[in-house]
Amino acid sequence: MKHNKILIVDDEQRYADMLARRLNLRGLDCEVCYDGQSAIDRYADRPFSLVILDLRLPDLYGTEVLQQMKRCRETTAIVILTGHGTERDREACMQIGAHAFINKPVDIDRLMAIIAQLKENTA
Repeated sequence: MKHNKILIVDDEQRYADMLARRLNLRGLDCEVCYDGQSAIDRYADRPFSLVILDLRLPDLYGTEVLQQMKRCRETTAIVILTGHGTERDREACMQIGAHAFINKPVDIDRLMAIIAQLKENTA
Protein backbone atom coordinates (compact mmCIF):
# COMPACT_ATOMS: atom_id res chain seq x y z
CA MET A 1 0.00 0.00 0.00
CA LYS A 2 1.83 3.08 -1.27
CA HIS A 3 -0.55 5.60 0.31
CA ASN A 4 -3.02 5.53 3.17
CA LYS A 5 -6.24 6.52 1.39
CA ILE A 6 -9.07 4.20 2.48
CA LEU A 7 -12.58 3.93 1.05
CA ILE A 8 -15.21 2.68 3.49
CA VAL A 9 -18.40 1.38 1.85
CA ASP A 10 -21.29 0.72 4.23
CA ASP A 11 -24.97 1.68 4.13
CA GLU A 12 -25.09 2.03 7.93
CA GLN A 13 -24.07 5.70 7.87
CA ARG A 14 -23.42 6.10 11.60
CA TYR A 15 -21.26 2.96 11.64
CA ALA A 16 -19.30 3.98 8.52
CA ASP A 17 -18.71 7.50 9.83
CA MET A 18 -17.62 6.19 13.24
CA LEU A 19 -15.21 3.71 11.63
CA ALA A 20 -13.76 6.47 9.46
CA ARG A 21 -13.26 8.70 12.52
CA ARG A 22 -11.54 5.89 14.43
CA LEU A 23 -9.20 5.13 11.53
CA ASN A 24 -8.52 8.85 10.96
CA LEU A 25 -7.41 9.11 14.61
CA ARG A 26 -4.87 6.37 13.81
CA GLY A 27 -3.38 8.39 10.95
CA LEU A 28 -5.35 6.94 8.04
CA ASP A 29 -7.18 9.09 5.49
CA CYS A 30 -10.71 7.76 4.95
CA GLU A 31 -13.56 8.53 2.60
CA VAL A 32 -17.02 7.04 3.01
CA CYS A 33 -19.69 5.90 0.52
CA TYR A 34 -23.08 4.59 1.57
CA ASP A 35 -24.02 2.58 -1.52
CA GLY A 36 -22.34 0.38 -4.09
CA GLN A 37 -22.63 2.52 -7.22
CA SER A 38 -21.26 5.64 -5.51
CA ALA A 39 -18.35 3.54 -4.26
CA ILE A 40 -17.64 2.14 -7.72
CA ASP A 41 -17.73 5.64 -9.24
CA ARG A 42 -15.43 7.12 -6.59
CA TYR A 43 -13.08 4.12 -6.82
CA ALA A 44 -12.78 4.59 -10.60
CA ASP A 45 -11.93 8.29 -10.14
CA ARG A 46 -9.10 8.07 -7.61
CA PRO A 47 -6.59 5.63 -6.18
CA PHE A 48 -7.21 3.99 -2.83
CA SER A 49 -4.77 1.78 -0.98
CA LEU A 50 -7.61 -0.12 0.71
CA VAL A 51 -11.36 -0.58 0.45
CA ILE A 52 -13.41 -1.74 3.44
CA LEU A 53 -16.61 -3.09 1.91
CA ASP A 54 -19.90 -4.21 3.45
CA LEU A 55 -21.92 -6.87 1.63
CA ARG A 56 -25.46 -5.62 2.23
CA LEU A 57 -25.82 -2.36 0.37
CA PRO A 58 -29.08 -0.72 -0.74
CA ASP A 59 -28.41 -0.93 -4.48
CA LEU A 60 -25.86 -3.68 -5.19
CA TYR A 61 -24.71 -6.73 -3.29
CA GLY A 62 -21.13 -6.42 -2.08
CA THR A 63 -19.80 -9.25 -4.25
CA GLU A 64 -20.91 -7.31 -7.35
CA VAL A 65 -19.14 -4.18 -6.08
CA LEU A 66 -16.05 -6.28 -5.35
CA GLN A 67 -16.05 -7.75 -8.88
CA GLN A 68 -16.38 -4.33 -10.51
CA MET A 69 -13.63 -2.84 -8.35
CA LYS A 70 -11.28 -5.72 -9.13
CA ARG A 71 -11.97 -5.30 -12.87
CA CYS A 72 -11.14 -1.60 -12.58
CA ARG A 73 -7.98 -1.92 -10.46
CA GLU A 74 -6.93 -5.43 -9.54
CA THR A 75 -4.12 -4.55 -7.13
CA THR A 76 -6.09 -2.59 -4.51
CA ALA A 77 -6.58 -4.47 -1.25
CA ILE A 78 -10.25 -5.03 -0.41
CA VAL A 79 -11.43 -6.17 3.01
CA ILE A 80 -15.01 -7.37 3.44
CA LEU A 81 -16.52 -6.18 6.73
CA THR A 82 -20.07 -7.44 7.19
CA GLY A 83 -22.61 -8.29 9.82
CA HIS A 84 -24.50 -10.71 7.60
CA GLY A 85 -21.93 -12.75 5.71
CA THR A 86 -22.25 -16.49 5.27
CA GLU A 87 -19.54 -19.04 4.64
CA ARG A 88 -20.65 -19.07 0.99
CA ASP A 89 -20.20 -15.27 0.87
CA ARG A 90 -16.72 -15.60 2.38
CA GLU A 91 -15.69 -18.22 -0.19
CA ALA A 92 -17.09 -16.15 -3.08
CA CYS A 93 -15.37 -12.95 -1.91
CA MET A 94 -12.02 -14.64 -1.42
CA GLN A 95 -12.28 -16.26 -4.85
CA ILE A 96 -13.03 -12.87 -6.47
CA GLY A 97 -9.98 -11.39 -4.79
CA ALA A 98 -10.84 -10.00 -1.35
CA HIS A 99 -7.85 -9.91 0.98
CA ALA A 100 -9.81 -10.58 4.18
CA PHE A 101 -13.35 -11.32 5.33
CA ILE A 102 -14.29 -9.99 8.77
CA ASN A 103 -17.57 -10.13 10.66
CA LYS A 104 -19.02 -7.14 12.51
CA PRO A 105 -18.61 -5.97 15.11
CA VAL A 106 -14.91 -5.58 14.38
CA ASP A 107 -12.27 -4.96 16.98
CA ILE A 108 -10.42 -1.84 15.79
CA ASP A 109 -7.07 -3.29 16.86
CA ARG A 110 -7.73 -6.41 14.75
CA LEU A 111 -8.62 -4.23 11.77
CA MET A 112 -5.47 -2.15 12.26
CA ALA A 113 -3.41 -5.37 12.38
CA ILE A 114 -4.91 -6.47 9.05
CA ILE A 115 -4.18 -3.05 7.54
CA ALA A 116 -0.60 -3.20 8.82
CA GLN A 117 -0.17 -6.68 7.35
CA LEU A 118 -1.50 -5.51 3.99
CA LYS A 119 0.92 -2.57 4.04
CA GLU A 120 3.79 -4.94 4.82
CA ASN A 121 2.85 -7.33 2.01
CA THR A 122 2.78 -4.56 -0.61
CA ALA A 123 5.82 -2.61 0.58
